[in-house]
Amino acid sequence: FGIATDENFVITTTSRKEITEDNFTELVQDGVTLYLLQSVDQMLLLATKERIDFLPHYDTLVKSGMYEYYASEGQNPLPFALAELIDNSLSATSRNTGIRSIQIKLLFDDSQGKPAVAVIDNGRGMTSKQLNNWAVYRLSKFTRQGDFESDHSGYVRPLPVPRSLNSDISYFGVGGKQAVFFVGQSARMISKPANSHDVHELVLSKEDF
Repeated sequence: FGIATDENFVITTTSRKEITEDNFTELVQDGVTLYLLQSVDQMLLLATKERIDFLPHYDTLVKSGMYEYYASEGQNPLPFALAELIDNSLSATSRNTGIRSIQIKLLFDDSQGKPAVAVIDNGRGMTSKQLNNWAVYRLSKFTRQGDFESDHSGYVRPLPVPRSLNSDISYFGVGGKQAVFFVGQSARMISKPANSHDVHELVLSKEDF
């Protein structure tokens, strides 16, 4: 790597966890992407790209919450799908010390690409590991175990109250991925962890699958 003998460096994961003798076996596995840096919080000079390989459950694309949404008591199922996406933002911003900002944008400008639904919040963000785990079907945000780093780690369910900004509003609990593929054919997650300079982006698409 062209490192001088008197130069210090660290090796980290994409979540900026330093690789040490104690955690090497836990963090370094086949296919993992590592950074060679001068310090754990060093700014990256270039964007990096990592391909995540996993076998998606066929229900992710084939069913996509159809049973739950079409069983929504004869009502228009679209609001229920949007509620799943907004619910993620509610839990991500639940511990904000300042203003909680959640925006829902419907984009129909053909010059900017295909029509899209964008849900934007100022929550705590997700690491690359958390984004990876979000992509894996049927990993509940409350039941992920072991190597899985939950995208809602530290989240505590609010007390049962009428649906509001202080409650969970998801009716069916089928998850963001099913909601996305119920509405459209691809998902793009862009997230910056609150305590990091890194911005992570994950793309899932029916075409790629």
